[in-house]
Amino acid sequence: METSHFLQYAVMFLAAAVVAVSLSKRAGLGAVLGYLGAGALIGPHLLNLTPDMRQASEFSEFGVILLLFIIGLELSPQRLWLMRRAVFGIGTLQVLLSALLLGGATLLIGVGWKTALIVGLGLALSSTAIGLQMLAERKELGNPHGRLAFAILLFQDVAAIPILALIPLLGVHDAIVSEASEGIAALKIVGVIATVIVGGRYLLRPVLRAVASTQIAEVFTATALLVVLGTAWLMQLAGMQMSLGAFLAGMLLADSEYRHEIESQIEPFKGLLLGLFFLSVGVSLDLDLVRRQPLEIGAIVVGLLALKSLILIALGRLSGKLDFAQTVRLAVVLAGGGEFAFVVFNLAQQHALLDSAQHDVLVVAVTLSMALTPLAVIASGRWLAARKTAPAREFDTIADIAPRVIIAGYGRVGQIVARILRAQRIAFTALESSVEQVDFSRRFGSNIYFGDPSRPELLRAAGVDKAEVFVLATDDPEANIRTARIVKRLYPHLKIVARARNRQHAFRLMDMSIDDVVRETLHSSLEMARMVLEDLGLDSAFAGDRVEKFRVHDAKLLKTQYLVYDDEAALMQSAKDALDDLDRLFEADTASENAATS
Repeated sequence: METSHFLQYAVMFLAAAVVAVSLSKRAGLGAVLGYLGAGALIGPHLLNLTPDMRQASEFSEFGVILLLFIIGLELSPQRLWLMRRAVFGIGTLQVLLSALLLGGATLLIGVGWKTALIVGLGLALSSTAIGLQMLAERKELGNPHGRLAFAILLFQDVAAIPILALIPLLGVHDAIVSEASEGIAALKIVGVIATVIVGGRYLLRPVLRAVASTQIAEVFTATALLVVLGTAWLMQLAGMQMSLGAFLAGMLLADSEYRHEIESQIEPFKGLLLGLFFLSVGVSLDLDLVRRQPLEIGAIVVGLLALKSLILIALGRLSGKLDFAQTVRLAVVLAGGGEFAFVVFNLAQQHALLDSAQHDVLVVAVTLSMALTPLAVIASGRWLAARKTAPAREFDTIADIAPRVIIAGYGRVGQIVARILRAQRIAFTALESSVEQVDFSRRFGSNIYFGDPSRPELLRAAGVDKAEVFVLATDDPEANIRTARIVKRLYPHLKIVARARNRQHAFRLMDMSIDDVVRETLHSSLEMARMVLEDLGLDSAFAGDRVEKFRVHDAKLLKTQYLVYDDEAALMQSAKDALDDLDRLFEADTASENAATS
């Protein structure tokens, strides 16, 4: 790529990313869809601003390499062993079943078994880059379906290596490869993997220790990039996937003391290069081919998404850890094709397992399925949310026990309130809109019933008119406000103690004249601040006094700001004034203490 082209592409890609991703995020569609849409817009089939994307596409693959390295950093060998059932059990079943069904469907259209096998295996792989990015954006990587998706993607990345090794064995050869040369190639692969493992174990840490001792941030960044790209290059020399080398290097450093520093150095490069990768996928989308063969490509995309979704839903239920909603989320994240499918199909074309027409159709179908993944995630999320607000299960019949307290929401806050009330022998009834939470809590003997606390008929059935206190502990601010409004209107005599997520949420509750508003993180934050002051050497009584003064000051500020919370300028000014007042308050305390001791 010439220098002028490089600068032109760099400016164009950055501008497309800034504009398209910002608009996409503002519309609630996520960053991945913004990148894909920007790539399609500037590609050769719309604005045609990218006449040569080959080198840019190759460069963008480093984003996937860095992503696999970060994954390796998060996954020590011990953790991989703990995940072995999900990785090697569910992951193996997903790849084998998907390849079997997709390959079988390919056989039905009259192609040879070798081609069908490679097509099935290539389409069985999902996009690690898109899947993990979508889960991270939605903060679902730590959820049960996020962990299972991570395990399946991890196995797929490892499985891509034998799939690529299989293609030359199935392909058409110009010359017979001797057994000796095959043995040398196998030894070469084993030798490179052993070099990476041994070098990572005994060489990387001393090198990183020496580099860290220089206290030069740029050198440490360069060393981190050298580790990633060096191992990827070694794997490429052995004829294997570069991403496997990066993943192995990350795993070897997962338990090291430099893990977090390396991750912080690599993360900015990973984000930018992954964005370039998504852009290149959008650019490569051949819209002309879609217009010429819409039925054929549409059938492949629909068949791919449907078959993989069915398999993933079945495996999600088989794992025993996912409910229906979680299996749906797992399926939509992994049902599409993946970036490794491009590599598989390119290599298959080189070995005459696919002709050019078959190759082009498959590449477009995989690209479309990847582009549809973010949309499917958003659509499924909204459908599940609507399904949750209108559950098929009827509200529970509530026993007439005349509770003194009603608890709306039985999550982490509601459960603690309930435990204290139970210890004091105070009768209460808990209402919860999550079927899973109700069924789980009842196993521990909790007096909890399923239903939406904002429904007047459920409140009447729960005996709210006989209760003395209504504890509003739901974690959804909108549901919280809706319930408070209903209770305040129908039962004005009832004392309401409401949980608030933040100051804005507290202001909305205060609009309804609810005085007992508790911000959920305030007290724990104050306690942490007190511990920090004590750990810094301050006297325990002095630290407690300072924190208490801040609590009182902040409570007054909350009431002051409530009067102007819809006026941003006045709100900002009140915050600045309050900060000055707090400084003067603490300075006055310090002066009086100094005078007393002198």
